[in-house]
Amino acid sequence: MMQMTQAAPCPVAVAKRPEHLRRWLRAGLAVAATVLAAGPALAVEFRSADVHNSDDYPTVAAVKHMSEWLSQRSAGKYKIKVFNKSALGTEKETLDQLKIGALEMNRVNISSLNSICPKSLVPTMPFLFQSVAHMRKVLDGPIGDEILKGCESQGMIGLAFYDSGSRSIYAKKPIRSLADSKGLKIRVQQSELWVAIAAAIGANATPMPTSEIYTALKTGLIDAAENNIPSYAGFKHYEAVKVFSLTEHSMAPEMLLMSKLVWDKLSKADQDLFRAAAKESVAFQRQKWDEQEAKDRALVQKAGSVIVTDVDKAAFKAAMAPVYARFINTPDLQRLVKAVQDTP
Repeated sequence: MMQMTQAAPCPVAVAKRPEHLRRWLRAGLAVAATVLAAGPALAVEFRSADVHNSDDYPTVAAVKHMSEWLSQRSAGKYKIKVFNKSALGTEKETLDQLKIGALEMNRVNISSLNSICPKSLVPTMPFLFQSVAHMRKVLDGPIGDEILKGCESQGMIGLAFYDSGSRSIYAKKPIRSLADSKGLKIRVQQSELWVAIAAAIGANATPMPTSEIYTALKTGLIDAAENNIPSYAGFKHYEAVKVFSLTEHSMAPEMLLMSKLVWDKLSKADQDLFRAAAKESVAFQRQKWDEQEAKDRALVQKAGSVIVTDVDKAAFKAAMAPVYARFINTPDLQRLVKAVQDTP
């Protein structure tokens, strides 16, 4: 936390909030005061949250790279300190902090935003993108820009999308067909969409935070989980279950966000600088991601995990029709999905 003289919060507004929100709000007011007071000679260090354990995980490394780029081009005025390993809370908790300005920046999987920012549903949808190249092209263009802007009314500024690879199912047995996933107790993200995706393939969804998955797999509370290979490796889930089936059912990206309360205190020139820094970090993250994915695939295979490639993806994709009907249920969302599908 930056050490600055703290502006006194309004006692009436703060008193009506729960204690944990009051603490976050006071912290956010201090941050806003710091940004206002910052002059050319004063360095401002923003905090950015991440749940990943590895200090070198692609999203963690990307925000650190962004900080270096930002510091160089602002003559040391702005820096970012990454708090990974869920040090500031779960993704849901850090989003709550972000909205009230108690946290400056946050990297979350886009699924965490589905109930907050409706347009974030679009890139989360299963089997939407044709390939990694297609996903990157869509998110780098006007469709991606529109989705990034979709959280502003909720107090968050979307700065960038980061790759999160293809999500697949890992369990103690191969998942090649819908018959294999029927009745499977599978951990999903804490999102209605992901519960519906699990139900569509006949599985029993168990929503839980990332930090609880390892123990749940080890104790048999759940049979399976789904994520990308770097997460499977980074959270050491390969120690609990050894079969990674390439269902590749989602390419839901990560999002890098800034609190709108903090953003609005920046000058237009500084806002442009942050956007440029975020864009620069995307290219770095993608290169890092591609390297990490190959490295972690080799790591888990060396540790005894089996990568199953002969998956009936067509059947899994066909099973998602009810999910699209339920969640892509407005003309605006339908327009965006069609625009993605029509992008060559």
